Amino acid sequence: MGRADERRARKKGARAATKAAKTKKTGIRRFFTWKKVLAYFLSVCALIIGSFIALYLWVDVPGANADARKQSNIYTYSDGTILARTGDVNRESVPLSRIPKDVQHTFVAAENKEFYSDSGVSISGTARGMINTLLGKGKQGGSTITQQYVKNYYLSQEQTVSRKLRELVISLKVDQRMSKDEILEGYINTSYYGRGAHGIQAAARAYYGVDVEKLSVQQGAYLAALLQAPSQYDWAAAGPNGKRLVQQRWNYVLDNMVEKDWLDAGERAGMKFPKPIAPRPDPGLEGQTGYLVEAAKKELFKAGVSEQELEAGGWTIKLNIDRKKQQQLQAAVREQLIDDLDPKARPTDKHAQPGAASVDPETGAVVALYGGAGWPEHYTSNATRRDFQPASTFKPLILAAALEHDSVTQDGTSIRADTVYDGGNRRPVVGSTTAFSPPNEDERDYGPITVQEAMNRSVNSVFAQMAVDVGLDRVKETAVALGMDAGAGGFGENPSMSLGVMGASPLDMAGVYATLDNHGEKVTPQLVRSATKGDAEEADLPDPIGEQVISREAADAVTSVLTGVVDDGTGSAVRRSGQAVAGKTGTSDLNKSAWFVGYTPDLVTAVGIFGEGTGGKQVTLRGTGGGGRVDGGGYPADIWAAYMDRALKGKSASGFELDTDLGPGATPAPTAPATRTPETTPPTPTPSRTEETPTPTPTPTRTTPTPTEEPTPTEEPTPTEEPTPTGEPTLPTVPPTVDPTESDRRQGRGNFGD
Repeated sequence: MGRADERRARKKGARAATKAAKTKKTGIRRFFTWKKVLAYFLSVCALIIGSFIALYLWVDVPGANADARKQSNIYTYSDGTILARTGDVNRESVPLSRIPKDVQHTFVAAENKEFYSDSGVSISGTARGMINTLLGKGKQGGSTITQQYVKNYYLSQEQTVSRKLRELVISLKVDQRMSKDEILEGYINTSYYGRGAHGIQAAARAYYGVDVEKLSVQQGAYLAALLQAPSQYDWAAAGPNGKRLVQQRWNYVLDNMVEKDWLDAGERAGMKFPKPIAPRPDPGLEGQTGYLVEAAKKELFKAGVSEQELEAGGWTIKLNIDRKKQQQLQAAVREQLIDDLDPKARPTDKHAQPGAASVDPETGAVVALYGGAGWPEHYTSNATRRDFQPASTFKPLILAAALEHDSVTQDGTSIRADTVYDGGNRRPVVGSTTAFSPPNEDERDYGPITVQEAMNRSVNSVFAQMAVDVGLDRVKETAVALGMDAGAGGFGENPSMSLGVMGASPLDMAGVYATLDNHGEKVTPQLVRSATKGDAEEADLPDPIGEQVISREAADAVTSVLTGVVDDGTGSAVRRSGQAVAGKTGTSDLNKSAWFVGYTPDLVTAVGIFGEGTGGKQVTLRGTGGGGRVDGGGYPADIWAAYMDRALKGKSASGFELDTDLGPGATPAPTAPATRTPETTPPTPTPSRTEETPTPTPTPTRTTPTPTEEPTPTEEPTPTEEPTPTGEPTLPTVPPTVDPTESDRRQGRGNFGD
């Protein structure tokens, strides 16, 4: 081989070596070529897609989480002002139809401008959220409205990658199954706005004191801005920087609305930031509120709403309670009774439990209700309790039964206002299979006396006989038709019924007298005006005005007679200048309860004071306020008068439109002078706000039992194992040389019992 051939061979070998060196891969290049990278990428994509498909198939849309379902019940006064909110979560879900359209758009503009056209998810936002979660950066934005709704309603607030993945899958499915309006409604109702407000309705009330329907677009923009940082952006709590940021966010929302043609640019330019109101504490169940809420619940249960349905929340329950009248009733009780009590100095004073109910006779609406000292001091509502006797407030029902059934006396005389009865003290009733000889108040003998005068003076012996004349079954039937509870304790068909020995509440008695005021057309007091859940009326509430239960003539005749009680009887303390008033006092056996139930053409109010001792035991009211007996013409009448003066202020005085020939306050036929058992001192004239009645003539043929020796009728005791009511206990009298004071009248000194 020549030299030339050697050179060519060496060059060829060098080229081969160089080529071999070029083709030999070292390090990382042994694994990554463009072909391998492409293969790796495709494999990863296939794995992700496969995993997502598997995840999509495996993850189903769950039921709502427990917190998302929780709602509060809202109780309001008749004017819509919130009375109370009950439940663990302050939320009242509302349909989208109640939210103004421009307010709906504020939320879309704030959170997800492309909401109406997107697929329900943001891949980039979700990926960013998962990366930030892995890096420990916490909550990050970027989710769609659909994703935020899914997180609020179906999942939880935990920050984990698995939760974000589930959120993504469920959001895709929800977007396919639900309309955009349904998703937006759910989002707005489940979001948290601060101040304890969950959902836009609670937020509207918390920040602007209005219902959602009344939100302006400016206010809606603020609430939408809040969702980014509720505590930081709350105007009441925010510092200078927080206020600056929330105003920036507010402007951002409105500018986005202009961009999307949801808001006119000129209108936008004139908008000012709507500063929210100061935070207010949630109304609790203290004071009268607890009584009102519990009474409203019972009405709803009767209307067919189950306890389970009510406890699930979401109800708006509007009461008939007039906020102003409620305050006036509370003030009257405080001023006329509570301020007069001193439980520390007089232990008896702590036993006085007042209760009252006020009803519109035309509509049946309960406009005010007083239940007692308030929760939690006294849980039993004195306005609705039925364990005390209504006493002589029952007497008008006996007359109503007599007039309704055209009843006659034992000698065949029709029973009317001018019918004369024997008003003798302890006169045995005639025609009864059960012996009964009721004492009159203070053992007074009235002799022959008209029904009108007997009602004015609340003569027990007359109405015991009248009940027998009418028929005890008919009396009970009429009383129940008018609104008494047939199952109340002591409501047996015996002569003692005439003394009102059954149980009744102030609300019951207000309903009974409202029926009389409504000319015999049944009035069932109604506390709840409406109860709604969502967009529909849920509770099927009965009509409080029912059928004619007694004739108008009978009802109006009773009203006429009851005006006489006020004009010239035991109810004279409530007499009003120029205003027609009908009413009746009542004072039960042993002075355990005292009542006044009265009405004008516009309003019916029943006031009761009950003696309640330890453990709920019924005790006497005697000595309350430092006086003697507590009569219906004392504290109860004073409360009634003080309340009605305020409640009817501004109303022109009006008379009853009566379909009766008796006339208002029927003038009775002349009667024989009343007599009274002699006492250690001569009896005092009966004091009145405006006049005095003649002094009764003493009769020296009887002896009067002392206050500790109550006269007892011949019937068996009542179911409460107390002695059967016997009228009023005997009182020490004030010598006639001493003028009875206003305090004497209020405490029952003198002849104001019945």
